[in-house]
Amino acid sequence: MEAGGQTIQTRIPARMDRLPWAKWHWLVVFGLGTVWILDGLEVTIVGAIASRLQDKDTLALTAFQVAFGGTCYIIGAAIGAIGFGYLTDRLGRKRLFLATLAVYLIATVATAFTWNAASFWVFRALTGLGIGGEYAAINSAIDELIPARARGWVDLAINGSYWLGAAVGAAVSLLLLDKTLFSPDLGWRLAFGLGAVMCLGIMFVRRNVPESPRWLAIHGHEDRAERLVGEIEEQVKRDTGKRELPEPRDAIEIEQREATNIFEIGRTLFARYPRRSALGFTLMATQAFIYNAVIFTFTIVLTTFFKVSDSVAPVYLIPFGIANFLGALLLGRLFDTVGRRPMIAATYFISAVGLFLLGLLFNNGVLGLGGFIVVLCATFFFASAAASAGYLTVSEVFPLETRAMAIALFYAVSTGIGGATGPIIFGSLLGTGDKGSLFIGYIVASALMLIAAFVAALWGVDAEQESLEDIAEPLSATRTQTA
Repeated sequence: MEAGGQTIQTRIPARMDRLPWAKWHWLVVFGLGTVWILDGLEVTIVGAIASRLQDKDTLALTAFQVAFGGTCYIIGAAIGAIGFGYLTDRLGRKRLFLATLAVYLIATVATAFTWNAASFWVFRALTGLGIGGEYAAINSAIDELIPARARGWVDLAINGSYWLGAAVGAAVSLLLLDKTLFSPDLGWRLAFGLGAVMCLGIMFVRRNVPESPRWLAIHGHEDRAERLVGEIEEQVKRDTGKRELPEPRDAIEIEQREATNIFEIGRTLFARYPRRSALGFTLMATQAFIYNAVIFTFTIVLTTFFKVSDSVAPVYLIPFGIANFLGALLLGRLFDTVGRRPMIAATYFISAVGLFLLGLLFNNGVLGLGGFIVVLCATFFFASAAASAGYLTVSEVFPLETRAMAIALFYAVSTGIGGATGPIIFGSLLGTGDKGSLFIGYIVASALMLIAAFVAALWGVDAEQESLEDIAEPLSATRTQTA
């Protein structure tokens, strides 16, 4: 531990958790959460323009060069998550959620001016670097600013908004790639420009989102933290028309520190909380597997087995994206009321059953194109909530001093393992052109989701409506007092 040394008693966590929902909380949601729309927009647009980048009138890239751009994006995201995650815990949430958005903005603008394969790869890696950093900085900040009673729903809705961006990206791609409206070498560049414009709007809102008072108090800035919470309370009173707020009950005594070294972070994750780490890895890796497997082969399945035109296939991402977004949005409340453990286990289990039925019906020739899309959307309505719950879990079950790094580590490892193996396995099975082979892929995905459901039921943490400090006591805590 790198300690500041002073021991203080604070009620900041209790003061933040007892606040009634107000306009201020919507500022946090829109300022921090809307970036996942950009991520979904980014990934979908790149998939949609893949064939356009191979035209002799544009960059004339090969299929491998375009695909390698996706690999660069994932590698950049993994590196960004680890690097920026460590800095987020060390330097603060606000500095990093502004820095990571700036990296994304610069990189996506640069991508619009790509001139060859090498520049495309570099700019995709830099874009991924910014997005990966966002996962750590944003999820940790949101959890520390949103009241405990609404944390589950807000986290799921925000992470699920990725699919809103995916749906928008699919729709916008059809317009921008229309050669009757835009020249072949202009439309795809404008697509990246759209992401940059949205990013500027988010930056404008985000600059008004404050630093986490919890982080400030632990890192020796208790006076600033007290003033900030006081300002938030006054704004909430104005927004809600309340003259007085309920008295905060719990106080926590902490020994302030400047930073937490990497060795203590490792001990915390794997020695102090080994079951929680196993839970987090299982949830994150399984959802990364099925999502990357399905998304990267989505249009291939439609064009190979249902004879859908490759120019029309991306349209089906629109209902798929909407179903995913609605799943996280509508089921999110239940994670705060019914509870984390039963809902996480249930959504993973239902997703497992859905994937098996989808593969079985598809293999037996029961499903036409419409039926396939309906069953797929119904399955991922639940899978979206399950996947978002994975991010929720790793962001709330570890101490504040390690929160961003925990998110970053599990994101990077799960994306690297699950995200890489999923497309490889499904891609090789699709290469046979046989329905039975693809059915095997769905069975594998179903089995993995079933394993995750079992692990969630066994080792899940009952974190609903609980203060973050009660779920995982800060490493700097010396004792907690209850009024």
